[in-house]
Amino acid sequence: MTRKEPGTPATVALRAAGITFTAHAYDHDPRNSSYGEEAAAALGLSTAEVFKTLLAMVDSRPVVGIVPVTGSLDLKALAAAAGGRRAEMADAAAAQRLTGYVLGGISPIGQKRQLPTFVDVSAETLAAVYVSGGRRGFDIGLAPVDLISVTDGRYAPIARPGPH
Repeated sequence: MTRKEPGTPATVALRAAGITFTAHAYDHDPRNSSYGEEAAAALGLSTAEVFKTLLAMVDSRPVVGIVPVTGSLDLKALAAAAGGRRAEMADAAAAQRLTGYVLGGISPIGQKRQLPTFVDVSAETLAAVYVSGGRRGFDIGLAPVDLISVTDGRYAPIARPGPH
């Protein structure tokens, strides 16, 4: 079931940048922690089109990695893409504090401050990618080139197949 689009920092940033996007609200089950898979199922999308936003620390600097929900973030590849030596996942509190969003609703767009952002190269082949719109139960769809533009991101081979 879909609901009215919530206004979020992500939608505000997209509108301010003049970027075309689609908004997709759905009923989030609070017992479900597989946010991306839940979004794909609720919206009738392929899991290859839905991407998760993850925050890692590369040499103690926060970096955003955006990968398909069916895969996981390759921390070594992210570190290399960011010009660092070592990467580790940021803890939940740091991710929420640095982005301004809650876990399961972290959008790569409209974060508290612009962080270095890397989008997995698999996005380049898609007409649209779907990322969190800034709340649990809310995704936005946009062209991959527009995601790169609005996040000042870069493509990099940072995903590997497998669970989270």
